[in-house]
Amino acid sequence: MNSSKKVSIREVGPRDGLQNESTWIDTEQKIEWINHLSRTGLPYIEVSSFVHPKWIPALADAEEVLARIDRVDGVTYAALVPNEKGLERALRAGVDEVAIFMSATETHNRKNINKSIADTLPVLKNVTRIAKQEGKSVRGYLSTVFGCPYEGTTEQTKLLQTVEALMTMGIDELSLGDTIGVATPNLVEAVVREVTKLVPTEKMALHLHDTKGMAIANIACGLRTGVRKFDSSVGGLGGCPYAPGAAGNVATEDLLYLLHGLGYETDVSLNEIMKAAAYIQEKLDKPLPSHNLQSFLAKEGSV
Repeated sequence: MNSSKKVSIREVGPRDGLQNESTWIDTEQKIEWINHLSRTGLPYIEVSSFVHPKWIPALADAEEVLARIDRVDGVTYAALVPNEKGLERALRAGVDEVAIFMSATETHNRKNINKSIADTLPVLKNVTRIAKQEGKSVRGYLSTVFGCPYEGTTEQTKLLQTVEALMTMGIDELSLGDTIGVATPNLVEAVVREVTKLVPTEKMALHLHDTKGMAIANIACGLRTGVRKFDSSVGGLGGCPYAPGAAGNVATEDLLYLLHGLGYETDVSLNEIMKAAAYIQEKLDKPLPSHNLQSFLAKEGSV
């Protein structure tokens, strides 16, 4: 059991948060937002996606954004990469870490990547190999770990087979995704305990969506099982285009409130994170689901 009080947050708002937004955020505004996030104490920011712009038009400016942000020492700037061509673009733009992705269920993988799991693995293996040759670390996202919008319950034997295949490629970290937000603490505990037979908790992260309002409870359970890395998105931005009805990621500020309240160390400023969340809420011109953000803004408005 991991008893460390140090928790590392992977901020995915600029990629996972914006990828489904219909409101276009200007390149200059993305850069300003990411620069603000870089000054909050976050150790990791997923800046954009190098999936073809046809599929994710909201992030069509990935190369310019990644190339022009003001980098802060100690911050890892990552990007999502689907294949070798996307990797070439990401490397040219100066990515620090490559994030590959696939699903734990066949139907979601076909909807999301347009390939079977069997056909996806060799592509990701090649991306991982080249990224490693270029001196980059590699993170693996595994979606629908706790449930699938098309298949329902995720079959655990197949899940573990996919986990083993990703780890055998040599990825540095595995992010277990509750893509549609259906997990409950008992399921999180059961899955994490099974996956730790193949992956040490030091190389594991949880990526939890809040569709059913369970993300914070699930994170608390993840902490008890030894996980110390969590994906989150300022404001609670996010969702999955191939998971109908899925709400956003857990809000970074709500995650921080929990962690700090429980005595965990993050080195991240909650106040600065809420300012960054307020910035992107204003640009999107709609209220975001973060509890702490709305409380913060209400208090600011009453002063």
